[in-house]
Amino acid sequence: MTDHLHVVIMGVSGTGKSTVARGVAAALGLQVAEGDDFHPPANIAKMSAGIPLDDDDRGPWLAALARWAGERHAEATSTVLTCSALKRSYRDILRSGVPEPTLFVHLVGSREVLEQRMATRAHFMPVSLLDSQLATLQALEPDEDGLVVDTDQPVADVVAAVVSWLRRRPEPRPPVRESPSARGGLPGTR
Repeated sequence: MTDHLHVVIMGVSGTGKSTVARGVAAALGLQVAEGDDFHPPANIAKMSAGIPLDDDDRGPWLAALARWAGERHAEATSTVLTCSALKRSYRDILRSGVPEPTLFVHLVGSREVLEQRMATRAHFMPVSLLDSQLATLQALEPDEDGLVVDTDQPVADVVAAVVSWLRRRPEPRPPVRESPSARGGLPGTR
């Protein structure tokens, strides 16, 4: 494992990004940031009304996340942050904040589980926006250092898979699928 980690827990709404990020941060002593906390009020209002964000809405939010990561890197602090990071271009912005490799953990799950989780939580993102997120989602590309994990399993297993991968990764490499879904996962997953 490198001296400094910059990990982005990504995926559509309902995959458990925040829960997994907190578990990984606790296991590895990383500073955690909840990407939703960086949204300006206008973004939250738009999503709360069931209106998907566009690239203009997301740009300043992603830049703020990249700035946060860069500031932590300058302090020699390893980080984990949550962000949907649905498109390659969004992940490129997130990567711009630190000179070291950004590691992506792409959480995936069955539509049924995602909808159930979204319907039972207190969050500004309504279930109605899941379709727009799935339509926007671009899988990790071969030159993006990442791991794809199915979250239709117990959260402790997801966290353990991520922590194990981070501890054993000697250098950047293409995405791997650690826990294939028996249900086939979402389109675009490895």
